[in-house]
Amino acid sequence: MAIEILKPGLMTTVRDIGRFGYRRFGVNPTGVMDPVAARIANVLVGNSDHDAVIEANFPAPEIRFQSDTIFAVTGGDFAPRLDGAEIRNWRTFRAEAGSTLSFSSKAGGSRCYIAVAGGFAITQWLGSSTTNLAASAGGFHGRKLAAGDVIEIGEPGVFSSVGVSPAPSILPRYHDFPTVRITVGPEFDRLSTASRNDLLNSTFTIGKNSDLMGFRLEGPSLTVDGETSFLSSAVTLGTIQLPPGGDPILLMSDHQTTGGYPRIGHVAAVDIPLAAQLGPSERIAFHLVEPEEAHKLLIAMERDLVMLRTACRLRSTKRI
Repeated sequence: MAIEILKPGLMTTVRDIGRFGYRRFGVNPTGVMDPVAARIANVLVGNSDHDAVIEANFPAPEIRFQSDTIFAVTGGDFAPRLDGAEIRNWRTFRAEAGSTLSFSSKAGGSRCYIAVAGGFAITQWLGSSTTNLAASAGGFHGRKLAAGDVIEIGEPGVFSSVGVSPAPSILPRYHDFPTVRITVGPEFDRLSTASRNDLLNSTFTIGKNSDLMGFRLEGPSLTVDGETSFLSSAVTLGTIQLPPGGDPILLMSDHQTTGGYPRIGHVAAVDIPLAAQLGPSERIAFHLVEPEEAHKLLIAMERDLVMLRTACRLRSTKRI
């Protein structure tokens, strides 16, 4: 059982939810940009949260299934097609051996996720299947996927079936101009009064030189009182740093493990998918919440994912 990459697309990699436990050695998690979309994809096909998925930007890849396979596409809507027929995001389908999955247009979002029942059989590096492009390690030979690559598929579990989809209420509410919730960062109080107001009441645009490491935000120039450089401190997915130039950087999946810029905020985990689906020139705004509220939102999201997994297992039958 395997898939073959016929066309690689712009940026297509094998990833999972992250490589954890190695930050003290300078190895960052480099997981998927949109953890919720990737996890839902795996839940729908009966995999574990940690199974590898394919993360694709647009133009997206063209993939041939070499065996009968149950699969799901989640995240950004790139108008997926199975053998030329339109199919839906957030739903399981069966591809017969020789069938082709393609994507015709970008209807919304910037990244989609492809999961297959049984997961992709990827040799793990430091306990994870995710691709670390900077280290040329993990994933599929440590690189982006290329035409002709063949990726083996594991044995499907008992909880995989066709026609499974989540309730709309559990799906991230993507938008090309979202307001995402943030909590204060350790150096938030160092912001000038005017800059605090600008951070929370202004619109920022994703700069064209943004990448998987971080989104450079263009908008009002922010300033801090006193020194703008600090001893390097821990950062993570969703940390908002403020370099001396005054344009904030929102750290994304391939972020560094530490940084020496003021950490003025942190995106609530529940809203990471909204930021992850943005692309250059799209806009974002921030709304401040207390850490307790961010925790409650995260707990509610995790409860919904547990309920989805339970519902999928009740619905599913043995394999294909």
